[in-house]
Amino acid sequence: MDQRRSPSASERKRDPERTRALLLEAAAAEFGAKGYAATRTTDIAARAGVNKQLISYYFGGKEGLYKEIATSWHSSAAEMASTSEPLADVIAGFVHTTLTDHGRLWAWSNLAGDSPPTDEAFLRAQVDQMRERQAAGELPADLDPGFLLLALMAAASAPLTLRHTAGQITGEDPATPEFATKYAEQLTLLVRHLSGRT
Repeated sequence: MDQRRSPSASERKRDPERTRALLLEAAAAEFGAKGYAATRTTDIAARAGVNKQLISYYFGGKEGLYKEIATSWHSSAAEMASTSEPLADVIAGFVHTTLTDHGRLWAWSNLAGDSPPTDEAFLRAQVDQMRERQAAGELPADLDPGFLLLALMAAASAPLTLRHTAGQITGEDPATPEFATKYAEQLTLLVRHLSGRT
C-alpha cells in the first residue's frame, strides 16, 4: 500500500472508532519504546495496520496523536487520584502503571525532554488535590504539597526509572507484576505512616 497517498473515503468510513483506537494503542507502544523524537509515524501506522495518512486525518499528525494519548492518560490518572480514595491506595495504583506503555511514555518524556508539553494543567490539579488532603488532615501540615507530590511520583515510578538499581537492591525483576504488587504494598505502608494511619 502506498504510504504517501491520502486515505480513501471508504477507508475513513470503514470503522473510525476502531481505527483511532488501533492508532492510539500503537502510538502508546511506539512512544513508550522509543520516546517522542525517535518514533516515526510510519512505524505507528505499521503497528496499527493502517495507512499512515490516517494519523494526519484523525489527529493532525504525530504531535496531535501524542497529545491525545496524554489527554486520555490524564483523565484515567485523575480518576485514579480522586480524593475519595486514600492516598496510599492512589500511590499503589500508580506503581502498577509503570508496567504499561503509558508509564514508559511518561518516563521517556521526562528523560528526553523532547515531547510536546501536555502535563502542566494536570499536575497543577494534582498539587491542588494534595492541598485538599492536607486540609482534611490526611497529610502533615508542614509538608509542601508540590514537593511531596514530586517525591511520591518519583517513588511510584522507581520500578521503571530505577529498574537496574531496583533489581540489584531487591534481587527481583522490577518489570514483573509480582514485583509491582510487593513494591506497591511497601509504598502503601510508607504513605500510611506519613499520614499517621498505620
